[in-house]
Amino acid sequence: MQLHQLPEDVLYHITALLDCRSLCRLSLVCRSLSRFVSRDSVWKKVAVQLLNSGVDGSGTDIYPHIPLKDRVRIALNWYGGICKKTIALKWKLKLLPWLQLDGDTLFLSQASDIKAYRLHKVSRRLQPRPFDVYSGQQGDVCCFTLMDSHLISGGSDGKILVHSRTSDASMELCGHTQEVNCLDSKDQLIISGSRDQTVGIWTLMSISRRDTIALCDRVWSVAISPTKRSFVTGTACCQNYSPLRLWDVERLACVCSLGSEFRRGAGVLDIVFESPFQLLTCGYDTFIRLWDLRLCPRKCVMEWEEPHDSTLYCIQTDRNHMIASGSSHYGVLRLWDKRQTSCLQSFQLSSDHVSSPVYSLRLDSSHLYAALASSLHSLDFKTCSQNNLLQMYQLNML
Repeated sequence: MQLHQLPEDVLYHITALLDCRSLCRLSLVCRSLSRFVSRDSVWKKVAVQLLNSGVDGSGTDIYPHIPLKDRVRIALNWYGGICKKTIALKWKLKLLPWLQLDGDTLFLSQASDIKAYRLHKVSRRLQPRPFDVYSGQQGDVCCFTLMDSHLISGGSDGKILVHSRTSDASMELCGHTQEVNCLDSKDQLIISGSRDQTVGIWTLMSISRRDTIALCDRVWSVAISPTKRSFVTGTACCQNYSPLRLWDVERLACVCSLGSEFRRGAGVLDIVFESPFQLLTCGYDTFIRLWDLRLCPRKCVMEWEEPHDSTLYCIQTDRNHMIASGSSHYGVLRLWDKRQTSCLQSFQLSSDHVSSPVYSLRLDSSHLYAALASSLHSLDFKTCSQNNLLQMYQLNML
């Protein structure tokens, strides 16, 4: 009996023992094996070990519409830092832009407007003109978040606007007296944080705040747990308590403080939940930290230090092994592998004579988008030339 004539369950056991290079070689044996090796189930064990393959730590496939074999190839580019860098948009004024990515649409805030741009389904190239604009803020948009049916923005005037994504309708939420620095939303729940040292808890269809929490410190970041039963706040750390605190949504009580040895002024600028129990944070103290809420809250599980001692403005994660971070100087963007202690890849997006922080990051399976003060940058990891293949062979990754 020849190899391709073996029962499929036997072939699955054989391919489960093979690495990425061996699977690629096996696919060249014959058409029958090529078709078999192209199945997602064959590549899943390999994919879960790679960066941004679309398979998270629990084994869930985030991008089931893209063949896993193709995503494994792109994942090797992420690991090797092989990408094509382009400036997708430029503008004259220096702003504090914010990004959100929803499928084939990229949302970008510029001054008092939020513009929606289409991404090409195959190339993921940004269309130069927005197909929709959300406006109404009297001041600049400081942050915004997306829901299935609404876009919610916070402005420097202290107001929150709830825009319908299917019509021109919008609703104004008043409650903060200073700029709204951060927002998060899940289902009908909205959490806002402001420079006025308060956290607002709202429901989607209510004009007035459901509850208010006074924190005695400026609120820089908030994140709602995937369970929607709790949320985390990050403050400026100008007082004598931890800038990271976990809150119960219903009781409005502080469940615990995270960390115990923060420097004064080491505010938390971004918080990202990876699971109901794990979250990542970054900020002025130049560290990315991983916290596990099932363990002792006084100490993080792991931490990674920015090598140039720069403030970390934002982070994104593939929900498995990779972290992307944006630094405060020269538009430096870094990729991290959680299984390693040092930075894996680094990209300088702004020129030497123009320094700008990376204010916001978003990523999908093949692209990373970064917003700087006067430009939007795109890193395309899908591109793979012959030189790229040679480099991957040298990395012993293919």
